[in-house]
Amino acid sequence: MIRAFEENDLTAIMQIWLDTNIKAHYFIPKEYWTNNYDMVKSVLPQAEIYVYENDATKHIEGFIGLSNEYIEGIFVREDVQAQGIGKQLLAYVKCVKSNMSLCVYQKNTRAIQFYQREQFVIQSENIDDNTNQKEYVMLWKK
Repeated sequence: MIRAFEENDLTAIMQIWLDTNIKAHYFIPKEYWTNNYDMVKSVLPQAEIYVYENDATKHIEGFIGLSNEYIEGIFVREDVQAQGIGKQLLAYVKCVKSNMSLCVYQKNTRAIQFYQREQFVIQSENIDDNTNQKEYVMLWKK
């Protein structure tokens, strides 16, 4: 089930955020994510967030965060990745948005392939000021 974020979801989604970032962004020191944990935890509830909750277990298995039409990220627990949860979260927001953009690290090829399958197109390339990593700006339109 996909539903809007509730305040008591914060601990679960922050753990998914941390674990997923460390694993997917192996090319960025783990300390970058742990050092930013508290800041993200404080601003995350201000974003537009939808969570994927397992109907049987009632555990949160993933979430998507947005700021207007910008996707801040899609995060799915490692043990349930590649089961369509990210695709369902993205499909959910595609129903309410007419266009969206995001940035994805060039070294995160798995994410790039996912977004391209979902009709996102690379628009430009730049350097993330915080990590000095190359990233793509990708766009989707209905």
